[in-house]
Order: sequence, then C-alpha cells, then structure tokens
Amino acid sequence: MRKRRAVLGVSWLLSLAAISFYGGTVSYGIFFALTLLPMLSLFYIVCVWYRYKVYQEIGSRNIVSGQSVPYYFILQNEDKFAFSAIGISFFSDFSYVEEVPDNMEYELLPGERYRYETSFVCRYRGEYEVGIKEVTISDFLRLFRIRCEVKETKKVIVAPKLIKIHELKSVSDISAMVLREVLNQAAELDVVTREYVRGDSLKQIHWKATAREQKLMSRRLIGEEKEGALLFFDTCRYDEKPQIYLPLENRLLETVLSLAFFLSEKSIPVTIVSGKDKFGQNRLRGVGEFGDFYELTKELEFDQADDTKGRIRHILSSGTVLNQHVVFFVLQKIEIEILEMTKQISENGVITVFYVITEENIDDFRAMSDANRRIIAITPQDRLEEIL
Repeated sequence: MRKRRAVLGVSWLLSLAAISFYGGTVSYGIFFALTLLPMLSLFYIVCVWYRYKVYQEIGSRNIVSGQSVPYYFILQNEDKFAFSAIGISFFSDFSYVEEVPDNMEYELLPGERYRYETSFVCRYRGEYEVGIKEVTISDFLRLFRIRCEVKETKKVIVAPKLIKIHELKSVSDISAMVLREVLNQAAELDVVTREYVRGDSLKQIHWKATAREQKLMSRRLIGEEKEGALLFFDTCRYDEKPQIYLPLENRLLETVLSLAFFLSEKSIPVTIVSGKDKFGQNRLRGVGEFGDFYELTKELEFDQADDTKGRIRHILSSGTVLNQHVVFFVLQKIEIEILEMTKQISENGVITVFYVITEENIDDFRAMSDANRRIIAITPQDRLEEIL
C-alpha cells in the first residue's frame, strides 16, 4: 500500500512538472486525474464504511474452555456499487476461530452476501469478547485502508475445563492410604495424642506426653477421626493485565476441579476452602455433590483484595487441618511465610502438597520438600494429567 501511494505521489509530481514546462490538454488532464484520485478513493471508503453490514452468531454464550463452539459470520453488500476489499480480524488473545485465515480480504458485488460457517475455541475461563474484532476497508487501488471496530461484539462466559485424572502421582495410592487410616482409627485408644490446637480443653491435655515432647500435646478423643482431605485454593488476582492473569487463574481452577473430582470419584471426603470469604466452605462426599461445586466455580471472581495468607491463618487456627489425611494448597505464589505457617501440618504427620501455578522458577522452594511436604510447580502449558 505504501508503494502504491509512493507511485501516485511520484506520478503527481511528474504531471505537475509536465504542466509547468510543457502545458497542454493531456498534461492538465493527467494532473487533475491524479489530484482527484486520492479524494475519490477516500470518498469511496467513507461510503463503504457507512453501508457495509456484518453479522455474526455463536452457538452458545455459556461454554467451556477448550470446547469447540459453532460460529458463523456474514458479510453483506446491500448497495448498487461493489465493495472492493473488506477484511476482518478476530479477537485472538484468549480465543481463536478455526479454519479461517486472519486478515483475509473479501470482494462483494452489489447485493452479494458472504457467509462462512466454522467454529471457535476459547483458551481460558472468564468473560471476554470473541469473534470479529474489527473490519478493514480498502479502495479499488489499495491506496488507503481504514480500520473500524465492530459495534456489536460477542461476549461469552467461559467455564473452566474439567480434566479427569486416573491417578494422583503427587500422593501415590491415596485411596489405599485413606482406607488404611480409617481402619486404624477404629483401634485407636484414648491415649493417642496430637499437638495442642488453640481451643482444646485443658482437660484434654496429656501432661506426660507434653513433658516428653517438650510441647503441649492433647489427647485424641475417641471419635475424633480424620476426615479425608482438605483443599485450599488461592483467589487473589496478582496482576491487572488479562493476558497475564487469565492463563494462571484458568489453570488454577482446572487443578482444583481435577483434584476435587478425583477425590470424589474415590469416595474420599474432601473439604474445599478458598481465599474468598463469601465463597464459603464446601464439603464433597461423592461425585453426586461435585456438580454443585463446579457450578460455583463458574461464578467465582478473583480479587486483588483477597488475603490468601490471612485465610490460611484462619484455617490453621481452627485446627481442622490436623484432622485430615492430606491437605492440598493450590496457590499462585509460594512464600517462606506460608511454608512456616503450615509447617505444623506436616510435623503432625499430615501429608501436605503445594501446587504452585506459576511461570516463575521455584526450584529453591521445591528443594524444601520432604517426606510429608511436597511442593510442585505447574505452568499453564503443562499437561495436568502428567503433573498431578
């Protein structure tokens, strides 16, 4: 396009030189034609801009990330003159349209319409615009091009994808472990102790064990059974750019859903707690209760004001984590302070697993894993089935 304008400019200067030195009807005719040509091209583009029509439709507004959804668009010329070059470009940051080359140009004769049926896929959960983003219009000679945003864009609500896993590599043979612990609990005597938790009665303190361990120990009462698993996930938003936070938040929820479904499918009770107070606490005892939790994740909003460390402190203070077989933390950031706060969990024999959803290198933290505490990094590009 720049070359065409350069050629036009050089031709106009030559015609100007021709009428200056030679004159004549032909020279003046060429000069006026070259002078009027850009103005006619601009006028043509303005006419097309006001008169072109574009329609688009999607199969559903509520979809799942990674799911192929039917989609079509129509370009229509309702006028008596031809549209020489209309191009379209799509929203491509978070979704893509299948089998349609981006920035392709279409020519429409008077009364002609172009319909293309295809499908599109959304990469991440959330609410954002999809389909045609803008239309470009060029004149016959390709001297000028203008871009105009589509007035009525399509917005979709994308739910996280459920990635089913068949084994939990981070906690091998969890089903057998839970069954073994449940059988052992039936044989536990009243003198079995655990570390003191704020709120325990003074009558519950086992003084001999306290003297032996050099820290307060409480009796584990008959009937104080371990409850299965506890799953905590981070709901804080750590960045303002959707291009950065959407992939991480999407992978975080996929991880949470995969863990929750796996545990429910194995009939392992799981208590799910998030960093958001109003999201509450969910208790799943089987696959039949998983659907309600999945629906809640569709409406979950991440917020920069959420206090992840504060919520973890609250959970620790309640003492419920020490009654679990395994505790999962699904976080976007791992810090020494969090590891120090949760140290008491693994010291009391509860397996603790940290899944950190990040693009950053956390090898220094991963080196702090031990027999009862595991720290695992997950990126948005990883195959979840191979990591969990």
